[in-house]
Amino acid sequence: MKSTEYQARGNWNQVKGEAKQKWGNLTDDDLTYEEGKQDEWFGQLQEKTGHAIDDIKDWFHKTF
Repeated sequence: MKSTEYQARGNWNQVKGEAKQKWGNLTDDDLTYEEGKQDEWFGQLQEKTGHAIDDIKDWFHKTF
């Protein structure tokens, strides 16, 4: 694995931790992202957090 992949994974782990702090009911499973399933993933986060998808996307874009 290249160092850039480790760095990207480390950044994602940090973002996941921040998301779990912001929305206390999220789990690691909730934050497991599968390539090509972005809309479904955001929909699941919306359902779990009760926040609008646009608000969730904005938070991730600002945090990541």
